[in-house]
Amino acid sequence: MTDMKSTQDEIDPDVHRGNGAVWRRRLPYIVVLALAIFGVAYTNVSHKPLVGYWEFLALLTGLLCVVTNWPRSDTNARFRLMWTQAAHWAAVLVTMNIMLLAGVQQILPSPATSLVLLMLLALGTFLAGLALLSLPISLLGVSMAITVPAIAWLKLSVLFLVLAAVLLLGIGMIFWQRHAGQTPSGEGIV
Repeated sequence: MTDMKSTQDEIDPDVHRGNGAVWRRRLPYIVVLALAIFGVAYTNVSHKPLVGYWEFLALLTGLLCVVTNWPRSDTNARFRLMWTQAAHWAAVLVTMNIMLLAGVQQILPSPATSLVLLMLLALGTFLAGLALLSLPISLLGVSMAITVPAIAWLKLSVLFLVLAAVLLLGIGMIFWQRHAGQTPSGEGIV
């Protein structure tokens, strides 16, 4: 029985530390995802591409890949980890910069450029997670990729969502007034 318990503690050392340790371990992934969504939202509002921001975010994601896999690597694997991730993220940065060339920028509007850069970042993150056999990094890439159609859909359906919210608010007010003993015509108001 104690052997089984010690094995479980080795597999998941945060079991006995509570949810705080789990959230602290996942915080870097959440921050990178939030920064990616913020970049697209800002670009959609300002209609200006954030060139340096996407490069910074790609470098930050590459650093996240190295830092999260550093403890489980020996000396030779660490050297390989650094160089393979450096080459991988350099390729992602070159591809992002190709999308930011003036000739390409004439074809794509700024909001579309930000979505393309987010998709390239998502692809790079997913592939880095596959190469590192890291499920959290792969899931971060998938999450970024899912936000691209979600943001595009949200932008197209903002008017519908606002009208649906107003409708729900109106229905809620009617039922709230009836529940409080007031009629919708205002007869119960003093």
